[in-house]
Amino acid sequence: MYGQPLAKTHSHLMAPHDLTPGIPRSEYEERREKLMESLPEGSLVVCLGGTIKYMSQEIFYKFRQASDFWYLTGFQEPDAALILEKTSQGRRSYKMTLFCEGKNAHKEKWEGARTGFDDVVTLFGADEARDSSLFYTHLKGLLPLYSRYYVSPYSVQGRRRKRCRSLVPSSSVGTGLSLQEALDRALDEVQSPIPADLKREVARFRAIKSVNEQTVLRKAADISAMAHTKSMRFANMQPNLPEASLAAHFEYLCTLEGAQRMAYVPVVASGANSLVIHYTSNDNLLQEGDLVLIDAGCEYNGYTSDITRTYPTFPSGRFTTAQAEIYNAVLVALKHCTALCRETSKMSMYDLHVESCKILARELNKLGFNLREGNAGPGNAEVERILYPHFLSHPIGIDLHEAYGNRSSAYSSLQAGMVITVEPGIYVPPSSLFPSQYHNIGVRIEDDVLIGKHDPVVLSVNAPKEIVDVEAACQGTLGIGSY
Repeated sequence: MYGQPLAKTHSHLMAPHDLTPGIPRSEYEERREKLMESLPEGSLVVCLGGTIKYMSQEIFYKFRQASDFWYLTGFQEPDAALILEKTSQGRRSYKMTLFCEGKNAHKEKWEGARTGFDDVVTLFGADEARDSSLFYTHLKGLLPLYSRYYVSPYSVQGRRRKRCRSLVPSSSVGTGLSLQEALDRALDEVQSPIPADLKREVARFRAIKSVNEQTVLRKAADISAMAHTKSMRFANMQPNLPEASLAAHFEYLCTLEGAQRMAYVPVVASGANSLVIHYTSNDNLLQEGDLVLIDAGCEYNGYTSDITRTYPTFPSGRFTTAQAEIYNAVLVALKHCTALCRETSKMSMYDLHVESCKILARELNKLGFNLREGNAGPGNAEVERILYPHFLSHPIGIDLHEAYGNRSSAYSSLQAGMVITVEPGIYVPPSSLFPSQYHNIGVRIEDDVLIGKHDPVVLSVNAPKEIVDVEAACQGTLGIGSY
């Protein structure tokens, strides 16, 4: 009957008042209300949903809704658009019009059910639901009535609008234009102010996670943590396991628990491959005695997880002395920075990163690295440039790298309700600059952390990271079940 699971049709997935699993209908209404109340009088919001993308010709990828559109509507069908008009008339401070394809017997035979216009009004809180073919005409008529526009995706460059056409066009609306092209053309043809980027406005609200969002994020982290734990054992059950098999095993475990997709292409980097931060080829074999670094997380009901664990492989499932020493240095930095993930610390993500550089340099010097002081600020030259070349943290939520509105967010104090990653790492190349026993060892440990007022909450707590627990998981003695 509908284009997505709803409580009345999928009670095994959703509570009675949910619009999407874990998020009630009222929360979507509150999100739109807060956004529109924050905008000046005379504001018009236009937000486009996602389109189906194609691998080749007519072979499509699994659809994922555009993040801001999903955040504001909960509507999961492709080729949809949202218009919000700030108005003092009616039952609330704005008028909501949602454009979608509606019922189409021919397309539904091939692609599945779609939600009818009357149900879009009833279920999704729209004042009006219209066919996507009317989007261009409707929008062009509205633009002269408003003085400020906020659009997403944002496609403006100076005073000249820049066309944004995907490599494979979405289904055309009635004018022969995709929704993106219809938006761009309407803005071009009406003498109107340059629109602002809606993403920046929405990001301010997405930054602070509601209790419902925190619950879904914790579930996503729990699923990924379970997959990491069981993968530790799987990696120690046979010699020469392909990296790709470990990646497939991880995804299989997440899918069994209800995850809709991986949040990103998994990194399964064994041996020297672990020195490549975003190694995704996953086409080598796990060699006996090597470490394997797995950076992988699932997306669950619209929210992502991002967890990294590094552990020994077949046959012993135990760290060597050198591996354990590097691992412990990273773990010390992780614990130190995680403890500062609270609002009362008045720390920013940049401040946390500086702390991680200091701790890693100190711990490595204990191991005989003899690292020099960095020139660009606190820390260490080799740590910042070679051994630890990535940033410690990024926001996480609906998107893997959640936007917080502007570039200065990394320098702003953390607030309760934010969720960030904490992911220190050490990657030792085979260079004479560094002790030879540590060459080609790469270790990263990453947790998802909810910023609390006085204490952090580690959402990924169920993924083992203490050496004793990691080794127990590798050897099948942690109590997670057997294969």
